[in-house]
Amino acid sequence: MPTVAFYTLGCKVNFYDTEAIWQLFKNEGYEQVDFETTADVYLINTCTVTNTGDKKSRQIIRRAVRRNPDAIIAVTGCYAQTSPAEIMAIEGVDLVIGTQDRDKIMDFVRQIQRDRQPVNAVRNIMKTRSFEELDVPDFSERTRAFLKIQEGCNNFCTFCIIPWSRGLSRSRDPKSVIQQAKELVASGYKEIVLTGIHTGGYGDDMENYNLTSLLWDLDKVEGLERIRISSIEASQIDEAMIEVLNRSSKMCRHLHIPLQAGDNSVLKRMRRKYTTEQFAAKIKLLQAAMPGVAITTDVIVGFPGETEEMFEEGYKFMEELGFAEMHVFPYSKRTGTPAARMDDQIDEELKNERVHQLIDLSERMQLQYAERYVDEVLDVIPEREYKGAEGTGLMMGYSDNYLNIVFEGSPDMIGQLCRVKVTEAGVNECRGKLLRVLDSGIPVKDAVIGEDHAPMRREALEA
Repeated sequence: MPTVAFYTLGCKVNFYDTEAIWQLFKNEGYEQVDFETTADVYLINTCTVTNTGDKKSRQIIRRAVRRNPDAIIAVTGCYAQTSPAEIMAIEGVDLVIGTQDRDKIMDFVRQIQRDRQPVNAVRNIMKTRSFEELDVPDFSERTRAFLKIQEGCNNFCTFCIIPWSRGLSRSRDPKSVIQQAKELVASGYKEIVLTGIHTGGYGDDMENYNLTSLLWDLDKVEGLERIRISSIEASQIDEAMIEVLNRSSKMCRHLHIPLQAGDNSVLKRMRRKYTTEQFAAKIKLLQAAMPGVAITTDVIVGFPGETEEMFEEGYKFMEELGFAEMHVFPYSKRTGTPAARMDDQIDEELKNERVHQLIDLSERMQLQYAERYVDEVLDVIPEREYKGAEGTGLMMGYSDNYLNIVFEGSPDMIGQLCRVKVTEAGVNECRGKLLRVLDSGIPVKDAVIGEDHAPMRREALEA
């Protein structure tokens, strides 16, 4: 049986794409093996969001070549799309395929096996206007299914290379989305996470159909318990969207809305499409429509020209909004973007100092948000046994408002809807007491639970 090994760098969309490519190999009779072992085909799905992403991608490609010089080395993803010649120049690379035409990957693999001639299959992404249909019927993580509904981005923020690597925004056909959702529910998934490069831009290329329309259609899918949006821009949240969030019982009380900066002059230089005042107004509308909603966000620290005063203004603004969690990133120069050419680049040491201040603020706000739910009863879908405590009867999973809760249970509850009472709040996880497994209706004995993970937010510094 031929073997294939995958290595994925970057975002959740890349992980989705890798899963989709694996389906193509599986259908051709391939077995998936660990990347560190010998395989017939190595596929590296690359990231280019920072210069470091490019460098890491090159390191992984060379590692695969060393592992088995006779293997077919295929490279896809954003770095492959923007710099195919750089990748083709690495000795041992057989196929570079970018962020489109992945549905033809098996044809290219067969062609290379026959001819042993390297293939550069990258086309101009800016001319692509159709969504690449790649299904993922099953995920190794059994509880939450990701459903890619959109590709590309029209925003052209000054710090971001992604429109050049993913192309302009294009949406998946609604019928195809609903069909895939039904298949995922039939496979046992209770929660679907809608994902894309610019998920809230779904429908921008359609007439009279947008993300709100899709949410109403998904609301009608029988057996689907939860719908989560991976990320949405504040400017895309209008009254119609707020109505579906308010009225649909399936919409999770959790929205990830990137802020990026808490100062208007920085937002303007980033070419973001809102002011802090407009952003705050949207958040207040959401909090009124969905009481208790968890709003998480992304923040870039140390953007060119960010003064101490701007940073402090931003800090106060974030504190006032009271996010449930912030993903904090130091600004990283991306060659080819307007921001990389800007004057007043910020010193790395100062950048990291500010990052730490915002991580501390995020952890304080996370705890404050979680504390509101002590003694409350929430529905949780257990995802796995508690890390490092396998066999101890501790399970962990997320509530609809994205609290990570650890409670006593058993592995047969994974993927089922459980009613859990929160007993203790924590920064990255809470403790809870299992009351009932809703799917079976069986009441369960009281429970106590385990200890904290290391804060995830610190990872931002490594990114």
